[in-house]
Amino acid sequence: MDQSPKTQRPAEPAHLAVSAITIDSHSGFDRLTVDFAGTGEPGWFVNYVPSPLQEIAGKPVKVAGSSYLNINIDGTISRSEAGLDAATPIDISSSSSNVVDIVHAGTYEGRAQIVVGLRSTLPYSVQLLDDPTRLVVDISKA
Repeated sequence: MDQSPKTQRPAEPAHLAVSAITIDSHSGFDRLTVDFAGTGEPGWFVNYVPSPLQEIAGKPVKVAGSSYLNINIDGTISRSEAGLDAATPIDISSSSSNVVDIVHAGTYEGRAQIVVGLRSTLPYSVQLLDDPTRLVVDISKA
């Protein structure tokens, strides 16, 4: 884990919608999980930003916190295209020590944007898990 930007391009076009976002507290790290509906494997670009801007409009994203992890996921479609309700279920009820807010800032031209509001900038890692497909961001607690 470190604080540097992380990226992976999709090998083939994906057709995925963000179906849910959750945060869970584990020993030594908090795990943010992005669940998907659809087919394929997403690509991603994840980095810390000083003040989050919505990719679609360039307007500030209203998210609580003093540090911001910006997650861009490629190979995505809108929730309505996947037959899902408009609002993305976001569960931050876990007792995370660092994550204070999560905002799904929208999906546009094949890219979904999620902004995570944190208390502090800490090392993180990103990985793709399968069965079912989900993107996992582990954020260190120290």
